[in-house]
Amino acid sequence: MGSGRERTGVSDKPFRFVQLDYAGTLGPADGRYVLRDEPGGPPRRVVVLTTLDRPSRRPRRARRARDAEPSSPPPTTRATLIDPAAAGSEEEARGWLSGLRSDSEAMNAVVAQAARELNALVRAHRVAAGDPFSPHVSAAGALVARVGHGSGEEVADGRFSEAYEAPGHRRRTRRRELLEPQERLTRFVGGHRPMPASEELVLRARIDVEAGRPREAALQARVALEALLAELEDDETYSSPDRGDLAEARTGVSEAANAALRGDPSGAAQAHVSDAVALMAKAVRRRAIAEGVPSR
Repeated sequence: MGSGRERTGVSDKPFRFVQLDYAGTLGPADGRYVLRDEPGGPPRRVVVLTTLDRPSRRPRRARRARDAEPSSPPPTTRATLIDPAAAGSEEEARGWLSGLRSDSEAMNAVVAQAARELNALVRAHRVAAGDPFSPHVSAAGALVARVGHGSGEEVADGRFSEAYEAPGHRRRTRRRELLEPQERLTRFVGGHRPMPASEELVLRARIDVEAGRPREAALQARVALEALLAELEDDETYSSPDRGDLAEARTGVSEAANAALRGDPSGAAQAHVSDAVALMAKAVRRRAIAEGVPSR
């Protein structure tokens, strides 16, 4: 990754981009960031962050509750992720965008990749600033996702020549899926059932796998797997059909985690971790179904 905010030259050539809007702030300051795989290497992505509708800071004075004005709405952060390789011509850029418009799956894949790149920037800020509360971002969490092209000056300012909203970046949720987590939430907060520690750990492992963080995914998966196996062993009311498969996955996950202490695990080890995390997610859902309230 690059050294943070950088000023780069602009060009009249068309550049392809993905633009994501998020409610609130993401952590990094507004500016232009150049992502690189190694120092001095070619840019992998240029990210421009802009805060929209930033609330004005006015002097405050004490006032009675009935006289208080409504608070300002939270700001929106716009992230424009630019492909640093300019298109050869306006026609080429239009053809690229037209192809994505006719293939929603390909367009959503482009948006998902851009969200992963943005999340890498936010993660770098989180570690650099020691800020554990910087959010994890995803394509599904964006208020709006646009794909388009524009001149260097346009995209550097968050503008464009032509762009379209990605139609399926946010998964449609059925009414039943909305109600099921709510019912389970009621059980947790109402004291009917303690919230299993393993489920939070499995969710974190899923995020690491999705974000393409193989070292973190392996380490997180080991803790999640051990916690889940311990819970299933101690649960006298539920016999998990996945317990044997989870136990078999333990050795491979442990080896991947050991390798992750010193660097990225091998491709085979990463695949094993990904499969183990998927298996854990399935086991968690089956346990929730057995309780009578499915989990997502």
